[in-house]
Amino acid sequence: MTARARTSARPSRPHARAGRSAAARTRRALSAAAAAAALTAVAAAVPAQAAAPAHHRAPGHSAAAPTALYTPPANPDSRTQVLDLLRHRQFKDAAGVLALTLTPQAVWFDGGTSPADTRAAVDKTVTAAARAHRLPVLSLYNIPGRDCAQYSAGGAADTAEYEAWIDAVRAGIGNRPADVVLEPDSLALLPADCGMDDAQGSRTAARYDEIHYAVDALEPLAGTKVYLDAGHSSWHSVNDIVPRLVSGGVDDATGFFLNISNYRSDAELAWYGKLVSSCLSYVGAGGDAAACPNQYWPTADAQAWLDANVHAAPSAMKHFVTDTSRNGQGPWVPPAGVYSDAQDWCNPPGRGAGARPSLNTGDPLQDARLWVKIPGESDGQCTRGTAGPEDPERGYTDPPAGHWFPQQALELARNASPRLLP
Repeated sequence: MTARARTSARPSRPHARAGRSAAARTRRALSAAAAAAALTAVAAAVPAQAAAPAHHRAPGHSAAAPTALYTPPANPDSRTQVLDLLRHRQFKDAAGVLALTLTPQAVWFDGGTSPADTRAAVDKTVTAAARAHRLPVLSLYNIPGRDCAQYSAGGAADTAEYEAWIDAVRAGIGNRPADVVLEPDSLALLPADCGMDDAQGSRTAARYDEIHYAVDALEPLAGTKVYLDAGHSSWHSVNDIVPRLVSGGVDDATGFFLNISNYRSDAELAWYGKLVSSCLSYVGAGGDAAACPNQYWPTADAQAWLDANVHAAPSAMKHFVTDTSRNGQGPWVPPAGVYSDAQDWCNPPGRGAGARPSLNTGDPLQDARLWVKIPGESDGQCTRGTAGPEDPERGYTDPPAGHWFPQQALELARNASPRLLP
């Protein structure tokens, strides 16, 4: 048979293939339309940032400070996850994870490069933010003895190396606007807290000097505000953290930060921040931090003490910023009696993204709600006191600290409060 004869002999097959091809094209078109519709919803899920209140633009800083926060490029592995979710037609999940990445968040600088490379990297971020007229949040994480040599161990080798690194950061920022979250866990987790100090306390003394050096280097920049580590409301008492802040140089900084990479509720943190700021004011006027009310006092008693002893206006007190990136569902409560060390801070299950970043908090002492910890990046390989390597709450090994954690990213997107998607 000729080709024509073979074709005419089986007339139904070409038509069947054509029908299937048309159906496949239709399905692909519908899938693409559904994906586009799902991802378009992200634009509505990430609202424009509210204008900054007047108190955020501190005296001596630029009057033309940006009123919206900067969104840096996303973790590349997050985009891989989004594409994979789209391929599996999980359009809502894809939109949720994408919404996480399109929300303003901090840029972390953790050393490991030459001063010249550090300067260039900081300059690149601050320049990109300035061109968009957005305020970048820089999380500096390179203190010697970082994280007590635990999950995020590392940092500069010594004080001299750290100071050279800070000088490079300063040069990279210049006189352009930036908020600096200075060394998470540096004051709430001192060398003396984890057996890394000597009998004379020289490493803890060096830690205070290093933090104060960074404050003195960065806070005077025309557009920069520096915030120091105050842990969170379920860690140190007000009476304990205030002297640490003072020793670290908070008097010369804009204020302090709370809840980095943690899960405490907004209301709890706002009250703790007010107590810390009030105690700093009281100590600045000659009082003793030991006399201040702490977060464990009855609220009415603490407020009565503040009314009687703290008379400064909020504009004259130290302000704070709060990390709300993963506290939408509040803290995880581990099952009773199961783990010798539950590590409730380490990739806890069932958490959700929290309040969106904003420079307009409605609180005269709280300068901003920020996403400092990158939602979707792992806290480390959590074993909760077991032999590991699996996380017993999850049944598998968590990614190393800072690596993308797809399962947790999905949890944070699905359980976000307020919701990420309409």
